[in-house]
Amino acid sequence: MAELEARIAQGRGDAPADLVLRGGTVFDLVTGAMIPGDVAICGDTIVGIGAVYEGREVLDVTGMTLVPGFIDTHLHIESSLVTPFEFDRCVTPHGVTTAICDPHEIANVIGLDGIRYFQEASTRTVMDIRVQLSSCVPSTDMETAGAEIDAGALAEVMGHPSGIGLAEFMNYPGVIHRDPGAMAKLALFEGGHIDGHCPQLSGRDLNAYCAAGIRTEHEATTAEEAREKLQKGMRVLIREGSVSKDLIALQPVLTDTTAPYMCLCTDDRNPLDIAEEGHLDHMIRTLIARGTPVLAAYRAASLSGAEAFGLKDRGVIAPGKRADIVAVKSLEACDVQLVLCAGQLADPAAFEARATLAPVARGSVKAAKVSAEDFRSAGNREETHVIGIIEGKIITEHLNEDIAIKDGDKRPDVARDLARIAVIERHGKNGNIATGFVRGFGIRAGAIASTVCHDHHNIACVGVDYGDMARAANRLGEIEGGFVVVRDGEVLAELALPVAGLMSLESFEVVRDRLIDLRAAAKSLGVGLQEPFLQLAFLALPVIPALKITDRGLVDVTRFEIIS
Repeated sequence: MAELEARIAQGRGDAPADLVLRGGTVFDLVTGAMIPGDVAICGDTIVGIGAVYEGREVLDVTGMTLVPGFIDTHLHIESSLVTPFEFDRCVTPHGVTTAICDPHEIANVIGLDGIRYFQEASTRTVMDIRVQLSSCVPSTDMETAGAEIDAGALAEVMGHPSGIGLAEFMNYPGVIHRDPGAMAKLALFEGGHIDGHCPQLSGRDLNAYCAAGIRTEHEATTAEEAREKLQKGMRVLIREGSVSKDLIALQPVLTDTTAPYMCLCTDDRNPLDIAEEGHLDHMIRTLIARGTPVLAAYRAASLSGAEAFGLKDRGVIAPGKRADIVAVKSLEACDVQLVLCAGQLADPAAFEARATLAPVARGSVKAAKVSAEDFRSAGNREETHVIGIIEGKIITEHLNEDIAIKDGDKRPDVARDLARIAVIERHGKNGNIATGFVRGFGIRAGAIASTVCHDHHNIACVGVDYGDMARAANRLGEIEGGFVVVRDGEVLAELALPVAGLMSLESFEVVRDRLIDLRAAAKSLGVGLQEPFLQLAFLALPVIPALKITDRGLVDVTRFEIIS
């Protein structure tokens, strides 16, 4: 009652506000108006705008425009390669005050304990981390993960304050063909929020998927695909990550008309890309520069996400709303000058004051040592399936090439950009090793390897020298997972990710610098991809068309089956 009365008194001006932002102009995302005047804040809540207020504390924002805090509507914090606390410190200064995450990366390694780790972390960060419950652990039955989570297990972690609903339902064939396990999970969350994940799904199959109550979709990669999904009632999340780059393709769809139903997300962006370009702020200024109306861009960055995910307490700067506020000098430049999260200034002191958590999932890389012989590709037919990379996309081409058989092995062919790719089971369950071919890396020597390998997070390795591939894979076991680049038996660069083989214990600045070294080392092997490590990781995700590889073999995603 006292807090309620304080908010009303401060909003009316009968008592000084706890905090006043003075001298700025509020950009109203409902009417598009620019509203001059103070912004009064009581605790974590905005209580007044467009008037003059007295405050116990006053922040001068003269000449700045105030916009609602940005909402990243879909991401996996683990894929930023840092802990939730370093992610918070890295991303919040870019204006992101809410991050809706799916911790299915760590859940695929250690199960419910990974979800619980993120739930507990969410109570301690400056930004508001909302933890969706991972729907597909593993994503399919065509891979070996470290854990399995069924509907009964999901029920154990429901009800946490950070929760919104069920995270991206990647097993879309399981939905449209009514798989019993999928049905049990959907029934558990019926009437609540369920995130979607259905790349290239259309027609009656898309109708069926939406009929399951699935509300959002971040896998649209073309304007045509996005429009159909919007027409069928889905909220489309425009994605621009370190690998998945759909912003340019979907930008024409984002207008003042569609903005209430379109949101922004990164679905994974590493600290190096954040340092070089930014986060959602990068997306906003890029959209505006390409002709998107300013109001539409900022709506998609905040209000639309709040509405799509049922976060009714945020998305606009208005009395009664959560005090998530970003100050910019220029709306077009989205040059963030100041960030408030629930009325708290997101400055170094705020990050320093947080209580953190002990790391989990140490020693999770349990793969047996491999040798060069393990990377041979036996076969009695020259016709060979090849994964074709499309840079900037996580969808791939399903190519076919004739590859000569010599001494019982199909060898990599540098001249045709045909590299060996392998996935090695690392959870200590069966020791599976699958090999295949990939085109698009441009690698001419050595090997690169990673334990960030969606979503099962086994060891993924690509190279043209079997000895170097073995050295890289074995090195990952020695450093508890991460990224490695090897040439002529020498480790050229590496980044240790000892938390579940996914996250570093170092600061985001250290991770950023190591990524610079790794990128340079990969380039020295001939690799031409801007982000080769995360591109490699997505080649093992068997729910993204068209051809992928897991520890069980090549997967024809269109048919949703392992190629014998």
